Amino acid sequence: MGTGGLTEMSLPDFAGINDFAGIWYHTARWPKQAVDFSGKRVGVFGTGATGIQVIQTIAAQVEHLKVFQRTPTYTIPMKNPRLDEAQQALLRAGHSALKERVHDTFSGAEFTFDDRSYFDLSADERHARMEELWAEGSLSFWVGSFREILTDQRANAEVSEFVRNKIRARVNDPVVAEKLVPSTYGFGTRRVPLETGYYEVYNQDNVELVDVREHPIETITEKGVKTTLDEYELDVIIYATGFDAITGELTRMDIRGEDGTSIKDAWADGPRTYLTFQTAGFPNLFIVNGAVFCNFTRCAEVVAEWVSDCIGYMREKGFERINTTAEAEEAWTDHANSLTEGMLFTKTKSWFMGTNIPGKKKTFLFYAAGAPMFRQQCAEVAAKGYEGFELS
Repeated sequence: MGTGGLTEMSLPDFAGINDFAGIWYHTARWPKQAVDFSGKRVGVFGTGATGIQVIQTIAAQVEHLKVFQRTPTYTIPMKNPRLDEAQQALLRAGHSALKERVHDTFSGAEFTFDDRSYFDLSADERHARMEELWAEGSLSFWVGSFREILTDQRANAEVSEFVRNKIRARVNDPVVAEKLVPSTYGFGTRRVPLETGYYEVYNQDNVELVDVREHPIETITEKGVKTTLDEYELDVIIYATGFDAITGELTRMDIRGEDGTSIKDAWADGPRTYLTFQTAGFPNLFIVNGAVFCNFTRCAEVVAEWVSDCIGYMREKGFERINTTAEAEEAWTDHANSLTEGMLFTKTKSWFMGTNIPGKKKTFLFYAAGAPMFRQQCAEVAAKGYEGFELS
């Protein structure tokens, strides 16, 4: 199942969502042809990673833009400089070394957590380090700084306020700035997007931020959107409302195991797997969906190679069937769940926890030990003749 982790789109359950007479798009089902927003009154729902990309891109194209925000997002301004030929050549020359380096980092990126403890540094040293990482313009500020920002409430609060102040400094209207500043959760406990000029969009006269926590959506109308405060006439609505992540693309299909149980029912209390690859009772079903908390591409490589090697081993030995045992699944699921104890992710509502989907079991959807540990666990299972699996 090479379905990926972010495939099954999620639409909000707004009243009247089918009544809108204009054009609407979901960012996960964007048309292949270019969309012309010139002269259009556009409304965007969602200020996560994709919503931010859309907003910062179309704000200069539309006549008016209404951003309907429920939960503001911590972001990092992306430094994306143009590289000259000499710089490109230098990067190419270092490709092999870079590949080796990312092989051993927690996140599968070229940076990893600081070895020092956050509070072993003075306040001035901590601030200087944050400024240094912020200037890099990459996710190093998130998964290349201090581990404590994911586990220690005091450290997280300090880093969160640092980022809030960065946001405030870029928005002219202090009232709008405060609406764009997250206050109900800490930095890094939800997906942290990179952005380019996102906050400056709100300094434009043709852009309005609508806080739907303060004034909730009542209904989508034929002409646009009605909140408890006002009605907004629109030509186009864009839903950047995310996905039923990791499990949704599988549970929407009627996949049934050997006893007739659907995978949706098997995962009613959260996904249960062994090594994230297989679920007991579903023989020969390999799951490749990015359920490891790391650079998806790097960890997908681990999974793809493991599955390929496993199939090769089975062919060599004359096996035609592989299925994880219930005991191995139970032990792995308990192990994976134990890794999240004390992590601030679990205290935050997000798609990481499945809480963006009504009725979905709240659980951290990723293996949280990091890329090297995941790779080691996979290698050990294979080295022991695929321990935890039944082959026949």
